[in-house]
Amino acid sequence: MSDNERRFTVKSLIVTGVAAIVGTVMVLEASGRIDHSDNKDHAPVGEFTAIHVKPGDTFRMSRKSSELHAVCENGYLAIAADVDPSFRGILVDYKNRGVRCARPSPTDRDPAVPAAGDNASGAGDA
Repeated sequence: MSDNERRFTVKSLIVTGVAAIVGTVMVLEASGRIDHSDNKDHAPVGEFTAIHVKPGDTFRMSRKSSELHAVCENGYLAIAADVDPSFRGILVDYKNRGVRCARPSPTDRDPAVPAAGDNASGAGDA
């Protein structure tokens, strides 16, 4: 292809692509097609990874602490931000099942309900 046959420069194609993307986002925003939800139900608080540690094994972990803390909320482990402890999220597994704070007794009928004498207001803070 010779220079005479080129109709568009690379720079003009890049500018056109960027303008098309920005224009599309602006039109979707103006028409209300992009949803900005203030509902914090089911909002992910963070992504966590479990580290399996065998007795005697060492593992590497950052010395800097995360800005989250764990509390026991109605028998389930909840994660809360240090800057806003009123915002808590129950920790669930990949099937959306809650992670318990302690192993329930085989005689408990409902492991989510703390037994008499248990303090569910944060005695299990980690």
